[in-house]
Amino acid sequence: MGPEDFPRKNALQAIHQALGSKLDSDWNGMPIPQHYSTDAYDEVAIVRSKAGLFDVSGLRIIDVSGADVVAVLNKMLTTDVDGLKAGQSAISNIVDENGSLIDDVLVYRDGPTEFRLSHGGGSLEDVIDGFFAGSQSTWAKDDDVHILSLQGPLALDILAPHAEKDLSKLKYFEHAPNVLFGKTVSIARGGYSAERGYEVFSSAADAPFLWDKIMEAGKPFGICAASWDCLDIVRVEGALLFFPFDMPKGDETPWEVGADWTVDLTKLDFNGKAALEKRKSEIRSANVGIEIDAHEAIEPGAKLVKDGKEVGTVNSTTYSRHLMKSIALGSVPPELKAIGTTFEVVSPAGTFTAHVVRTPFYDPHRLRTHPLEERA
Repeated sequence: MGPEDFPRKNALQAIHQALGSKLDSDWNGMPIPQHYSTDAYDEVAIVRSKAGLFDVSGLRIIDVSGADVVAVLNKMLTTDVDGLKAGQSAISNIVDENGSLIDDVLVYRDGPTEFRLSHGGGSLEDVIDGFFAGSQSTWAKDDDVHILSLQGPLALDILAPHAEKDLSKLKYFEHAPNVLFGKTVSIARGGYSAERGYEVFSSAADAPFLWDKIMEAGKPFGICAASWDCLDIVRVEGALLFFPFDMPKGDETPWEVGADWTVDLTKLDFNGKAALEKRKSEIRSANVGIEIDAHEAIEPGAKLVKDGKEVGTVNSTTYSRHLMKSIALGSVPPELKAIGTTFEVVSPAGTFTAHVVRTPFYDPHRLRTHPLEERA
């Protein structure tokens, strides 16, 4: 497999190949740089101490707008999008009529009747037509947009001098139009690294120019290009869920994956609300952080065993060289979610002892992404 085998084209293809990527894997039909010729652990160290530039253009972006778009989105999503001001964003979810998660969605409000939806590997595009049918609003995929994500404690220092508008005033989960290196973009504060970060939304045509300019500006700060191998490590360290890999049953509710904060049951109605109200008292599993007594990453899907009985699964895993620990996100019965609960992890690599720990594994108070001075 190579980049020519995938339906979506990555405007950064030549750049990624020059960095050693074969672009032989994809996400949502777009080739992604899973590996570079550099060591992913070295990339993690730079992201944690300086800044790394990720290409997350594999995300799907959908533009939605219209006179009744707020009502349509509120019917489709579990959150109340009317609470968002222009320039704010929020994580939400879509559930089916049974209350089961079918996608997670990042909602950007650009204006009174203009929104963007960003989603990964779920079923949003399979169901969205049904919600917009008969409405005064429309939706359209934007396959031109590319997203460059600069993550790390020095991200602001690298970008700020080259942005027309003051990036220091942008709070977490805020976004705004801007001009960066002379190119019209939208910049959002956020990311998937558990570090301070900025996501630059640009056209495909401008993406290579912006990548080169950000790397050039970041050179004095020690910037690196960061692969998806690196992204996998930092997001597990930050205990950030990845749909659907952290939902192994396939029919989990938000209550069962720790996403209850994305559900607003005070809304008059939304798809799956009645089922969610019922299933709030029928919780079968809980997502937990697990520290494993191993010197390597354990294979996802490994079994969690308690007193000789299989009780859960290991989902997202990594070996964190930064923390010097083998860690995982796992699913267990609610009665076994307490910190300190012990298990055996049974995997092809062997059997290991493990116990539940607090998450996030890295920066448990999320001070890197949510500094205290911004929480007032």
